[in-house]
Parts: sequence; C-alpha cells; structure tokens
Amino acid sequence: MPNGFLDIAMTPSVRAEQQAAGSDRVYRTYRADRAFDRFTANEVAFIAARDSFYMATASETGWPYVQHRGGPRGLLKLVDDRTLAFADYLGNRQYISAGNLAADARAALILVDYPARARLKIYAHVEMVPIDGDLAALVAEPDYKARPERVFVLRLAAFDWNCPRHITPRYTEADIAVAMAPLHDRVAALEAENEELRARLANVIGD
Repeated sequence: MPNGFLDIAMTPSVRAEQQAAGSDRVYRTYRADRAFDRFTANEVAFIAARDSFYMATASETGWPYVQHRGGPRGLLKLVDDRTLAFADYLGNRQYISAGNLAADARAALILVDYPARARLKIYAHVEMVPIDGDLAALVAEPDYKARPERVFVLRLAAFDWNCPRHITPRYTEADIAVAMAPLHDRVAALEAENEELRARLANVIGD
C-alpha cells in the first residue's frame, strides 16, 4: 500500500536529492501498512488535543508563507474522517493565507505535541466558506474573545507522522499546572499539619 503523503511530497527533484544522499533505497520500495487518506481514532484524538498548528500556503509568485494558528484546545474540528474545519478569526487584516488559497487552494499543516515529541503533517485542499449554518456551530468557541470572519474547510489529501527527533519538549501553563498540582496539594497538607502542631504546642506551653 503506497503512502499518499510521500507520493505527493516526493517530486523528481526530491528523489534526485535522495539519490545523491543515498537514501533513495529506503523510499524506492517503501510501502505503508495502512492508508493515509483517512483519519483514524489516533489522529482524531491528537488533533482534538492541539491548541495551535502551522499552515503553509504558496503565493502566485511561488513564495511559501507559513502562518501560526492558535486558539482554544481543539480549535481544529473534525467534520468527518476526511475533513477538518476551523474558524478564521479577525487578525491583522493582511489576508496573506486567504489570498494565497484563493489562487491555489492547497495547504500543508503541521501539528506538534511538544511534551510528547509527536508531529502530524497534513496535505489538504482548502475551501473558505461564510460563517453560517452547521459549520459555524461546529467551529464556534463561545468563550474565546475573537471574531470569526469565515470558516476554512480542509479536505484531506494525505497525512503522515514525523519522527520525534529534534523536537524540544515545551509545556503550556496548563501542562505545568497539571504537573504541579500534586506538589501544591502536598505543600497545603504540610502547612495544615504545621498549623495543627503549632496549636498543640501552644496548648502544651499554656498548660
């Protein structure tokens, strides 16, 4: 079974570089153990846990543009096992990604779990649609203080997982809070014990 992501990514010039580096033997006969054109439960859970991702588009002059997209955890919504969607919030009004996609509706996404050192790559065809109907309800984040301008709908072309090498673990405030919670609980318990001991000692001295 071929790997759809590599089928797209491995152009003749890429294969020439692989041959020059001696890695072409690895990929010449590479076959995946499953299809990469449909999200499984593993990808669904990974995507739902992300609070940011990077999206690359290309301009009409051929220049790539990479944009960071961030928001609440789960900002990238699953429509079905081959479709994702997210709200495009009002920003600095440059509209570079939107303009690029109007000319060439292809995009590449990278989603990273820094603590787990995991990275998911996605090729997709993107459609920009108005904020209304079922999609608007799906991507809505009532507690997020930003105004959505449109919805980006991503039709999966292929995805692949990167190796964890060279991913430096980083942690959000929420990650740190979870990790520190047992320590805070222990400190609170010790402080309560100390207060109890002080009270007992005061009673002994008073007697």
